[in-house]
Amino acid sequence: MKASPGVARSYGKALFDLARERNQVDVIVRELDAIAAQFAAEPELQAFFARPWVTTAAKRAVAVEVSGRLQVSKLTENFLALVAAHGRADHLEAIIAAFREIHDEAENRVRGRVRTTVPLTDAERSALTSKLGRALGGKTVVLEEVTDRELLGGFVAEVGSLLVDGSLDGQLAQIHRRLAQE
Repeated sequence: MKASPGVARSYGKALFDLARERNQVDVIVRELDAIAAQFAAEPELQAFFARPWVTTAAKRAVAVEVSGRLQVSKLTENFLALVAAHGRADHLEAIIAAFREIHDEAENRVRGRVRTTVPLTDAERSALTSKLGRALGGKTVVLEEVTDRELLGGFVAEVGSLLVDGSLDGQLAQIHRRLAQE
């Protein structure tokens, strides 16, 4: 079943609020990453939680077992068990993404992606994140870097709805459009 953004956000916000109240946000972030990795590594685990005929008690027991294997905090264990018991384990990926978004909002941080032909140097990465942060009202920008050998040169950065095309491909396309208009 496709995860509902509203459901994912509700669960993510509830967990974030509890984690912040208990001063455990950084711990919970790491534990959620571990849980996401575990579910990605074991597709049969996801399939188990998606089966409607599996009892709530069985799902809860497996969630507790997975939590024990990963040695997560009691808060994360209880949360995973609750999600499983309510039949929302198939929404877990979306819930974790919502938690990260809420955490980023609280930290005045945004995540984006930059495509380049060659990896950025530390100075280039710093300059780019700084300029993007200023363009986004002073937010801290965390970039995922992707090397794209198809680009002729330069970079393409995407942060939310902001797209900055500093690539040679983009410049050539712009010249082409101008010439076509004349």
